[in-house]
Amino acid sequence: MSSLIVPDRSPTESSTSIALGVLASGNGSNFEALAQAIAAGQLQAEIRLLIYNNPEAYVRQRAERLGIPALLLDHRQFASREDLDAAIITAFRDRGVEWIAMAGWMRLVTETLIQAFPERIINIHPSLLPSFKGIRAVEQAIAAKVRISGCTAHLVTLDVDSGPILVQAAVPVLPDDTVDSLQQRIQVEEHKILPLAIALAAARSPLPV
Repeated sequence: MSSLIVPDRSPTESSTSIALGVLASGNGSNFEALAQAIAAGQLQAEIRLLIYNNPEAYVRQRAERLGIPALLLDHRQFASREDLDAAIITAFRDRGVEWIAMAGWMRLVTETLIQAFPERIINIHPSLLPSFKGIRAVEQAIAAKVRISGCTAHLVTLDVDSGPILVQAAVPVLPDDTVDSLQQRIQVEEHKILPLAIALAAARSPLPV
């Protein structure tokens, strides 16, 4: 059982399809959930390109099965974070990407990428921000013995996990929860709120015609 928290930013009706790029580093369940939301008509968007940075990431297989173009940009092959972000910008612009979803992207992004897509990058984080920022957020929640945790979709800024909040979903922490069991329930909610957050953000910040 969860509770959805949406600020007063209801999306307006729009027939415009969102040109979306996705960044992912691992399993890719949020990536596939986005693709499923699009296929079901819940989000008017097209995933133009998936970029992943880990050659072993299962998200590549998901993209292949879904028929979505995927590009490996191994962060170890770049001299700096800025160089990686510059390559991301080039790849996304070549595909006409206008919005970016960070769906489990385990790299800090730099001003280079943020300036190229200002207020157009959305991240999903497994806590009710501003609580438990950074890595191991679910572990932090368990250690703090909170009774409610959840997830947050927010715009990306230079301050990690501190950008404007788009949507949150609250998830109760059960007495016998482990990190894995809580994380699994939070992830179910992540799959729901990320498509909603993208729709909300695109509706309130339409691209210039």
